[in-house]
Formats: sequence, structure tokens, C-alpha cells
Amino acid sequence: MGGQSTQDAGFAKLYQRNQPRVDPLVIPRAMANAGASHISMEFGITGPAYTVSTACSSSNHAIGQAFWMVRNGMVDLAIAGGSEAPFSFGFLKAWEALRIMSPDTCRPFSKDRRGLILGEGGAMLILEPLATARARDATIHAEVMGFGMSSDAHHLTHLSSDGPVRAMRAALRDALLLPEQVGYINAHGSGTLVNDPLETRAIRELFGAHADRLAVSSTKSLHGHSLGATGAMEAICTVLALKNGLLPPTANYTEPDPDCDLDVVPNRARPAQVEYALSNSFAFGGLNAVLAFRAPQ
Repeated sequence: MGGQSTQDAGFAKLYQRNQPRVDPLVIPRAMANAGASHISMEFGITGPAYTVSTACSSSNHAIGQAFWMVRNGMVDLAIAGGSEAPFSFGFLKAWEALRIMSPDTCRPFSKDRRGLILGEGGAMLILEPLATARARDATIHAEVMGFGMSSDAHHLTHLSSDGPVRAMRAALRDALLLPEQVGYINAHGSGTLVNDPLETRAIRELFGAHADRLAVSSTKSLHGHSLGATGAMEAICTVLALKNGLLPPTANYTEPDPDCDLDVVPNRARPAQVEYALSNSFAFGGLNAVLAFRAPQ
């Protein structure tokens, strides 16, 4: 989403001030595919160009599909990620009405968490075959190893643990990885009372005893929940964690929650050499998308 303030201003003219005309750029600015179209025009990209809209999983779905297209030889190179610029007074009030917004800050997995904090932003990845990147002496930040997705078929706003388990398992299967090979998970970790325990349960169900050896952090505590862009931002956090050997923390953490009994890397970044990691995105509507990454070799 973008151009939300332009749209709001246009509707205010129409409904409040009875002005019959609105800005002719309302639709071009607000349409979801504007970002993809601008990138295509700027760089002269004439291959497949489209926008995925699956709420908070949009970026992971986009990156995952781009990864498959590159791996299967459908495209030589892909630019994939997401952006979100939704802020307006009305939009923020609509989120507030869901009663999942924190009144102070985002504290994922902490017992005193009170909800999420919205953010705006964008992030993009360039994906190409490893041999091609090496041939042109590109800087390789990490490898995308696998992608998995699922639908809860459960509820519009409440997660189930079954869908996330199936999405994580599908990503591992696509990457030809065993659960025990994963050392870090960038969690969806929205900071809500319901979602964090469900994600914890899903991780424990899939990883079993290995869950006690996993580092699991939520960078939403640092950059907020940027909705459709959040998967791309978290993918980059995961990639940089693997590349630099430094796991990002779960900030604002104050008190352990027995229902979120994972190693959440509380408050301080942690030096650690990890080879494989997952990045989770679990969206409203029960749409789940998980990426598997490998540290650069």
C-alpha cells in the first residue's frame, strides 16, 4: 500500500467539503502495483512484473516466488521484496480498533507484551543463480535455499499453530534441510498476546528438542510491523545476521513468559556463526510464508 495520505485527502475533499473533483493521481499513487511498475520502468525490466498482496506475508511470498522462478530458469535475475506506506490517521484508527496495538512499545515474547507497533518501510533483494553471481564477481550476501507456504483455513485474524508448522516444514523440505541444521529463526513475533505463544508452539512442534538450541528473535521490536514490507525487511535482517555472524536481538524484553519459552536473544545482539536460518511471516487470513537462508560460503 502507498499513497494513503493522497487518498485520504481526496476523500476529505469529496465527503467533507463537497468538492466534486479529487487529485487525478489518487489511483496511480494508491494502486498496489505502483512500486513494481516504477521499478520495472526505472530499470527497463520487461519480464514478469507483478505485486503479491497477502497482508503481512506479501514480501515473503514475493521473494519465494522470485526464488523459484530464478531456480527453475524462468528468469535470469529477479528483484523482489516489498514496501508499505500506509500511515494516515484513519488507517491508524482502524488498526487501533482491532485492539492489538501496544500503548507503549513492542515487546515480542515478553510476558508484559501488549501488542504490536506499526511501521513503514521497504526492502528489496536481488536474486540470481549462484554461478552467475560468482561469474560477475558480485557480493554474495547469502543464499536462498528454500521456500514454503501454507494456509491455516482457520480465522481471519487469529493464527493457528498447524499452518505455521506446515509452512516451516515445507521451507525445510524445499531447501533439503533437516530441522537440526537450522540455528536461527527470525520470528514473525508480532508482540500480541495470542500470536507469540502460537508461534512458540509451532516452533516446538516442528523442531522438538532442537528448539532449546535455536536462537529465535523478533526484529519487529526494532523496526515495527511494516505489514507487507515486513517480510523483506526481516529477510535482510536474517541475511545480514548470517553474513556478519551477529544475531539481532528481541528488543524491549523485560520478563520471561512460560508460554514463550524460547531463546529469544533478549535486548542485545549476539555474536554467533550460524549456517542456516528461517524467516517467518504469518499473515491475517492465515496465509503463511517462510524463507530458508544459508550463510555465504
